[in-house]
Amino acid sequence: MQKNYSIAERLAKRLKETRKSKGLSLEAMAKLSGVSRSMLSQIERGQSSPTVATLWSLTQALQVDFAGLLDEQSGARSIREIMRANRTPTIDSQGEGCRIRILRPPAQAGRVEVYEISFAEHAALRSEPHRDGCHEDLTVLEGTLEVSSGDETEQACVGDTIRYAADRPHGIRAVGAPAKAILIVHGS
Repeated sequence: MQKNYSIAERLAKRLKETRKSKGLSLEAMAKLSGVSRSMLSQIERGQSSPTVATLWSLTQALQVDFAGLLDEQSGARSIREIMRANRTPTIDSQGEGCRIRILRPPAQAGRVEVYEISFAEHAALRSEPHRDGCHEDLTVLEGTLEVSSGDETEQACVGDTIRYAADRPHGIRAVGAPAKAILIVHGS
């Protein structure tokens, strides 16, 4: 019988498995990701939960997406899949007031990533530059969001879609009330 792991346990287990499958030591992974060796060790042992920024650095260093680290299935895939709401991988950013639901199946990772992001009042999600040529499409489902990319900032309201470069520092912030959006990352 297969054990059901919490998201934190799955993340710790898969991060370690993925790192080892790529032949990386903790030291090498620390150099590639910019995350300290001690923090990596704590995350892999399930003693610390990474921030969204740390998780982003780790996934970029390993060349996998968030969903790829949380995939608990192996082997052949079904033609159809239902991602039940209570089983959809979710990342709660500590201190940032954001909840990120990973909507794209792990088998389709690499080219396009799809997330639903919920923002608490005034919450912000800031990101370091992704790979060259990467861009994001953000569609606002609830509230108003302010998007910055490089030196530019724009607001988007319910129903608006804003497309922006993600290969430079960028961020999304709830303006006033809580907000929700779908984020599609291209060329990650």
